[in-house]
Amino acid sequence: MNLSKLLDGIIETDISISIDGLCLNANNIISGDVFIALQGETTHGANYAQQAIDNGCVVILVDGMDIECSVPSIRIDNLKSHLQTIAARMYAEAQKVEVIGVTGTNGKTSVAYFASQLLDKLGVKNGLVGTLGISNSDIKSNNTTPDIITLYKALDQYYKNNINTAVIEISSHALDQNRIQGLNIKYAVFTNLTQDHLDYHHTLENYKKTKLKLFELESVKSVVINQDDENSIDFINVANDKKQYIYSLEDFDNLSANQYGFLAKLDNFVFELPQLGKYNALNILAALNTVEAMGFDIEKIIPLLPRLIAPIGRMQKINKSKVWVDYAHTPDAIKNAIETIKLHNPDDKVIIIFGCGGDRDQDKRHKMGKVASTYADMVVLTNDNPRSEDPESIINDITSGIDDSINIDITLDRELAIENAIHTLKEDESLLIAGKGHETYQIFKDKTIEFSDIEIAQNA
Repeated sequence: MNLSKLLDGIIETDISISIDGLCLNANNIISGDVFIALQGETTHGANYAQQAIDNGCVVILVDGMDIECSVPSIRIDNLKSHLQTIAARMYAEAQKVEVIGVTGTNGKTSVAYFASQLLDKLGVKNGLVGTLGISNSDIKSNNTTPDIITLYKALDQYYKNNINTAVIEISSHALDQNRIQGLNIKYAVFTNLTQDHLDYHHTLENYKKTKLKLFELESVKSVVINQDDENSIDFINVANDKKQYIYSLEDFDNLSANQYGFLAKLDNFVFELPQLGKYNALNILAALNTVEAMGFDIEKIIPLLPRLIAPIGRMQKINKSKVWVDYAHTPDAIKNAIETIKLHNPDDKVIIIFGCGGDRDQDKRHKMGKVASTYADMVVLTNDNPRSEDPESIINDITSGIDDSINIDITLDRELAIENAIHTLKEDESLLIAGKGHETYQIFKDKTIEFSDIEIAQNA
């Protein structure tokens, strides 16, 4: 595409140059790309201009300032407001892909993963975009929902590869920052709403209002809503002009827990669900209802449910031990994970290892401490991703909510904390390693290291 066509109606330019792609991250630039240098919260993208040039960018669009560099640069004021137009022009096929958008505090990854599997088994080629990355693509993303340029690029690539359906986890940040603007979102799924990201949204009400935006989109034709969440009525009301699929644990005629999952009865089908936790039973119902909303017969969907596999790092059992790794990093998720282990191993005491991320919602820390000390039998506090914060200060925030009557161990070295807990685990104890799940790194103030709870637990 020619640069002048890309910027038509946005800014006049006499620069005539052929461009191959767009990118917001100088690290990910490939030869022929336009580097879009936005003003960030703490730094300007223009600071990375030379890096983008070294990686092969042919022109730089600069947000609100002029720069001098060895490739053409164009100043565009309020550049962020033009991103959707630019993305849609460069990646013209992206809006042809039908999107299932999954939002909620917890369960987004599992619901999206289950829905994608069901579609696969029903013969529908699809792409999955979320916390675990972008499937069927060489495009990389570190966010739950990628930036708008990356999203459009991925969906454009999907369509050109004959993938016409995408399941996307949609975070509150993505909704607030218009990362999904203009996409062909046909189905919206709500899992639940509990405290998270209040460092960004400030209040739970603001957080909810942001989530509700997905269900107000004109493109959305059908919604899938968890009736068991106390906030569901708000989502039902805001989507009153859409076709609604409401799900609840009460949909099951029977749901009996065992060591391996559940024995379930639904619509005259009796089957095993190989997933732990009632919240996972809800996640599976969400996926089932989503695929039904797409027009598939429920009698064809239900027999596929026992074949669903949980995503990596979501209540993942380590070998044949009584050790689980889970991504739980909110008060509600911690509570659900502990209760899940007790439901399926009722005679065991539960030990939990967790920490809290630095530079994130500080208000939830004492609440996570309180929940952990209320529902677990022993708490081991350790580092999560401390980022720029003092690890001991984070631990102090957590302990301020912990009941003094419970046993607490503090071992900041997360690898050592996991190894010690596994090596001393007794026959009547289960261990939950919470907070990082699938992550393969740990972020400190001055470095990021390779780190996997799963690998460390397996080795231990």
